[in-house]
Formats: sequence, structure tokens, C-alpha cells
Amino acid sequence: MTAPPASPPPDLERLLDTFARLGREQTMQLLVEYANRFPELPERYAALAGEDAYRVHECMTPVSLFSEARDGGIWFYADVPKSAPTVRALLTIFTQALNGKPPETVLAIPSDFVSRLMQKVGLSVRERGLNAMVTRMKRHAVEALAA
Repeated sequence: MTAPPASPPPDLERLLDTFARLGREQTMQLLVEYANRFPELPERYAALAGEDAYRVHECMTPVSLFSEARDGGIWFYADVPKSAPTVRALLTIFTQALNGKPPETVLAIPSDFVSRLMQKVGLSVRERGLNAMVTRMKRHAVEALAA
């Protein structure tokens, strides 16, 4: 007997449900709206944005990902060029759903989350990099739990 697929955290589950009901054009529009709400990188990380240790190398877009663990929660911040709306959208979705939540919430993101979210968009070539961002976020969550 195989285990049932993992369920994403509730905020991400609602988002998947919303995207599942939308057509391709509506999905693209919603992603653009998320990309336009991309949070700016805090000044304390600006000088580190280009450093190799923070880069998500599997992503075709130059992405730097940062995290902070405090008060039992984890926060994510990223540096992504404005010319990468899909990446900016996904990171906006994650920061809105995960920031301030316990690291276990990050670890609950199922491995197929990105493909489920992006299935209508037709950007499967981007999934490797987007999944790498999720993997990096999970690694940061594990480190936060160990601290």
C-alpha cells in the first residue's frame, strides 16, 4: 500500500485549489499579480545578494535566497530580477504563505507542489529551478530546527 500524497500547508493548498479552477490565461494573470507584489530585499541582505553561497544555481534566473529563524518561525527573502516574473511570483506565494510559520510548515510542502501549480502555464523548463528553490527553503527549515 502506498502512502497518500503529502498535503501542502493550508495556505498553499487553497492556492492550488484556486489555480486548479482557473484557465491558462487567468493563471498567467494571477502569476503576474503575484510577481508585481514581490517583496523587496531587506537592506541587510543587499550586499550579499550576488554571493555564491546564497545563489540557487539550478535556477536559470539569478536568484539569491535568504532565511531568518526567530521566535519559532522562519522568514524567507530573495533577490530576483524584475525580468523573471514566474520566479518572482512563486517566491511571493511562498513568502506570503510561509513567513513567520514554524519550519515544519516549510517541510510540509509536497515534492510535486511546483508541478501542480505550474501545470497550466507550460513552463516545465523552469520547474527544475523552481523545485531547487523549494529544496533550498526546506534545507533552511531543517537548519532552523537544528539550531
